[in-house]
Amino acid sequence: MATTSSAKKKAIRRSKSQPNAPMASPFNYNKLYFIVLLIFVTGAISIFGVSSARWRRFPSANTSFPQIYTIKVLNEFYHDPKAFTQGLLYAGNDRLYESTGLYGESSVRKVDLQTGQVEILQRMGSSFFGEGLTLLGNRLFQVTWLTKTGFIYDGKNLTKIGKFTHQMDDGWGLATDGKILYGSDGTSTLYRLDPKTFKVIGKKIVKYNDREVRNLNELEFINGEVWANVWQTDCIARISYKDGRVHGWILLEKLRKELIAAGYIHIDVLNGIAWDSKDNRVFVTGKLWPRLYEIELLPLKNHYRRNEIERLCII
Repeated sequence: MATTSSAKKKAIRRSKSQPNAPMASPFNYNKLYFIVLLIFVTGAISIFGVSSARWRRFPSANTSFPQIYTIKVLNEFYHDPKAFTQGLLYAGNDRLYESTGLYGESSVRKVDLQTGQVEILQRMGSSFFGEGLTLLGNRLFQVTWLTKTGFIYDGKNLTKIGKFTHQMDDGWGLATDGKILYGSDGTSTLYRLDPKTFKVIGKKIVKYNDREVRNLNELEFINGEVWANVWQTDCIARISYKDGRVHGWILLEKLRKELIAAGYIHIDVLNGIAWDSKDNRVFVTGKLWPRLYEIELLPLKNHYRRNEIERLCII
């Protein structure tokens, strides 16, 4: 399993010339200049070498123009092929929380990452279709499809401890930055919700090149960004929660194609993003997928594919 290391910058101290000091010859001055320059360049290369693995694995999309990424699979894990994944998040200690959908089969579960085995299972009533899930403090919040009803669970044992009513038009995705909730309802709207009252305290229309990005589904808050599965596509949008602008796309179509080629013809769409903030790991899966993947982002260099983004990712 890959690990990341933080870079330590080395400061280069430049001594001040003393007054009344004899003037150095042009040759010595030039020599000193090149020595300092050489030290600076060597230090920069060293810093880049230490940190490059981290940036290759999780490069920032905070630039003035959208960045496009493909992926490299770092690890594959077993995933329950009967789980209609609607919400996914990392619980720490190689455990995942997962919300599944379908009437009569919806659940909230705690899963061992390494084996894919379900350790705790909380089934939902047959009249509810489970959707997005997130953890704030020690409480799990879950929304449901076609209703404005959500449920609250104890993060330790998944006991249901309450329910709530939200103000979104529907319940699709949930995420948190540790302070507030972010929600989606299948439209192009990214909501900000008060975790105590569940009232909408802000919202942004998500856009890419002035086109609304609809079908926002499962959400995850990752390193200051909201990542969203776009339903019925193999794309993840990296969204600025401040203005709703999409400043990055991740293309994952090869995962579904490989599963179908391996004979898994009954799988549904890509859905499910989990982030391990401690070890900087990103996991993805899909509805009824037999695999869960740890991925690394690779910046796309193919300009032809960059021009295909609107066709691939915007319904």
